[in-house]
Amino acid sequence: MDLVVKSVDKQAIAGAFGRAASKYDTVAKLQQQTGEYLMELAQAENIGIRVLDAGCGTGFFSARWKQQGKQVIALDLASGMLSHAKRQQVADYYLQGDIEHLGLADNSADLCFSNLAVQWCNDLPCALREFYRVTRPGGLIVFSTLAQGSLNELEAAWERVDDYPHINQFLPLRAIMQACQPYRHKVINREYHQHYPQLLPLLNSLKGIGATHLHHGRQQGLMTRKRLNILAEAYPRNNGNYPLSYQIAFGVIYCDK
Repeated sequence: MDLVVKSVDKQAIAGAFGRAASKYDTVAKLQQQTGEYLMELAQAENIGIRVLDAGCGTGFFSARWKQQGKQVIALDLASGMLSHAKRQQVADYYLQGDIEHLGLADNSADLCFSNLAVQWCNDLPCALREFYRVTRPGGLIVFSTLAQGSLNELEAAWERVDDYPHINQFLPLRAIMQACQPYRHKVINREYHQHYPQLLPLLNSLKGIGATHLHHGRQQGLMTRKRLNILAEAYPRNNGNYPLSYQIAFGVIYCDK
């Protein structure tokens, strides 16, 4: 099974999330929901003091861990996000870096916490190996990621409009489970639903969290009023609202080494 997604454009990712930083927390409701659940999964275990927030974004959850007396390293690919996090003083240390190539020593964290970040990696097994490497023996890794089937309503609508890819390709749940297979682990799958009264706020919510189409070969083009109307006509409705679904996989990996 292919555990590698179609090549993502990391420069575009860093730019998109950097631009979204100032307004991110006002639109990132899904990220806050999944992060809260991820914290619950971590707190059910003995997690120690040193927390790596891998893909910290604005530092929303770095701050939560710091409030609990943890020593937090906030790491993100996007300099704009990391600068925002620094201004908020959410962590003890800040590191700009790539999850697939962590600039940290072996066994340097008690808990590796990564909320909705690894879907932007090219190689999930590589990211998990890096998490495992930097987490001490007896430590814990918790992560959440978007799985195949996310944004399916939007994808179906775009397919009725043109032949270009508009939705990021996410790994199927079985591929995420397979990436965890080398470790003692558990994977939990949960579905989240959002509803919007109009299409434009839905699209703006994705843009606002930086989650535009960020694979190489993405189609360039402006969203004209005409295209928006065509897309709205093609979009499946639910009681007059525009639904948006997310399939989220939560992984817990125990560092038995």
